[in-house]
Amino acid sequence: MKYPEIDPVAVSIGPFEFAGQSYGPLDIHWYGLMYLLGFAGAWLLALRRAGFPHTVVQRSQVENLTTYVAFGVILGGRFGYVFFYHFNYWLSDPIWLFRVWEGGMSFHGGLLGVIVALALFAWRSKVSFLALTDFVAPLVPIGLGLGRLGNFIGQELWGRAADVPWAMVFPKDPEGIARHPSQLYQATLEGLVLFTVLYWYSSKPRPRGTVAGLFLVLYACFRIFAEFFREPDQHISFDLFGWVTRGQLLSLPMLILGIGLLVWSWQQQVKRRQSGR
Repeated sequence: MKYPEIDPVAVSIGPFEFAGQSYGPLDIHWYGLMYLLGFAGAWLLALRRAGFPHTVVQRSQVENLTTYVAFGVILGGRFGYVFFYHFNYWLSDPIWLFRVWEGGMSFHGGLLGVIVALALFAWRSKVSFLALTDFVAPLVPIGLGLGRLGNFIGQELWGRAADVPWAMVFPKDPEGIARHPSQLYQATLEGLVLFTVLYWYSSKPRPRGTVAGLFLVLYACFRIFAEFFREPDQHISFDLFGWVTRGQLLSLPMLILGIGLLVWSWQQQVKRRQSGR
């Protein structure tokens, strides 16, 4: 199957001159636009769901909450990419952490950043942290799905060699072999499917913590599955047994935590019913 060659640069501005100096062109990449679209989509959905009887976020708080989450995603994503995937390189060049224009984001780092941001927001707003995570969890797949589409357009994080009819040869691939379009697998699972399930599940009042727990479990399962089709990072390859990738290892704590949160949340619900509260 032919790769639909899409220019990773969505808009190019310039070159232009200022004070006798020539600048540009300034390239705006689709990957960056996907981040903006993800935040915008999450913000619009948050506005729609804010103020529902079973949510803890009001419309007036959505803009502030979105700002907290955005900082958590960007800072956590960058720190996670550096420490989870390029720690040795960072030791040799510590300033590289701050050269964000060179690229590099990690979902698992972004998740940790968002958790910290939500904890701060919950503390300052005096709302339940778990209830807040339940509100935010269905919004996350919007950005995940769009981000994976950005990976596909940018020809990065492609899949392993494959002979399936839909395998693609990515023009940037130096090996020039047909590969799984694993970015699209992840966009479908982590974006469309995860969003559909969480949106449906959270549309009615649920035991506190179960929406966030379901997000953790489903994302971890989808990511572990997709990693079997995604080409491992060349400088890492496999971490365990010759087939376990870094992404799978980082997803295991999510799976365990998610299952534990679901069990605990339902147990708390049963206790409340038995006590008549």
